[in-house]
Amino acid sequence: MSETSSARRSEPRVPRKRSLIELVADVPTLVQELFHREIELLKAEVLGKLKALGAGAGLLVGALVVVLFMVGVLLTSAVLALGQVMPGWLAALVVAAFLLIVAGILALIGYRVLKRGIPPIPTESIDSLQRDYRAIRGIGKRGTT
Repeated sequence: MSETSSARRSEPRVPRKRSLIELVADVPTLVQELFHREIELLKAEVLGKLKALGAGAGLLVGALVVVLFMVGVLLTSAVLALGQVMPGWLAALVVAAFLLIVAGILALIGYRVLKRGIPPIPTESIDSLQRDYRAIRGIGKRGTT
């Protein structure tokens, strides 16, 4: 008995063939698992994109702070240079008027860019979900992407 039981243990198990009814009965479960995995993929993709956006935005903000300090120094030097040919108060007003015009132009450009807006869309996950949906509905050919 021990020889036959040990021989059975050492032989690889051959999976039994499942009937068509059992396979069809498993389809809803498999589809549900597929969609749950696709949703997890979607979450992971969006999270990865948002992390990259956050890191990039933080670095850009740091660079912007340094540039603002530099602009302050340059503006001071512009006022001092204009102060050589006109009164100091007038030089400061000329520089302030120039900055107001530049700020207005930048605000209009920024508004137009924000109005268009490009939301971070998880395109890969959406494409994958659409392919799965078409495959379930039987639309399209097998193996096409």
